[in-house]
Order: sequence, then structure tokens, then C-alpha cells
Amino acid sequence: QVQLVESGGGLVQAGGSLRLSCAASGRTFSSYCMGWFRQAPGKEREFLAAISRSGASTNYADSVKGRFTISRDNAKNTVYLQMNSLKPEDTAVYYCAAAQAFVVVAWRYDYWGQGTQVTVSS
Repeated sequence: QVQLVESGGGLVQAGGSLRLSCAASGRTFSSYCMGWFRQAPGKEREFLAAISRSGASTNYADSVKGRFTISRDNAKNTVYLQMNSLKPEDTAVYYCAAAQAFVVVAWRYDYWGQGTQVTVSS
């Protein structure tokens, strides 16, 4: 069992930056691949980024490639999402999730955080 808690969301102006954190409980964090997703009102949950167990491999959605960076610190049981050049269309609830495999589809992720709101003003 893994419990995930996101933090770092908030209100930011367009063009600004935020760094989201996701703290995981338990001693098995390094055995999971991690991902970030978001969901805007009235829209489906969208994959943003994934990172392998060691952090050596990453994968990004085209919508955030070059602007967002996923990273992890296994010693701190934490995964991060650095978000730069934010746009109003990035406004959503952001979720981290843990999976047994390095995947991009939400249904393959076993554990989810409660989400953190990111609002980007124009």
C-alpha cells in the first residue's frame, strides 16, 4: 500500500512557474514508477509525465514537453513536477500516481493522491 500526498499547487500568473511535490508513505516508493496527471472541469484525466523507478527514464505528453519536468528523490520518497511557462489552459487539479510499470494510461496506475489545484490567471 502506498499513500500519496500532493502539495505545491496554487494561483500563478501566466508565464510563471510552480513546483509540485508528491510525498509517498512506505518503504517501497523506489519500486514504483510514478506519474503526474491533471483534470480540468468537464474534461477527462490527462497524462502529463511519467518517471521510471530509478529516474533514468521519463516520458511527457506533447502538451507539456519542454515546459514541465518530472523528477524523483527516492531517499525522500518524493516525486516532483516542475512547471514553467504556465498557461491559463494548464488550470486543473493535478494528481500524482504510482504504478508497477512505466506507463502513460491512468488505468494502469494503482495508487493516487488527493490532488492539488493549480490555477493560472491570464
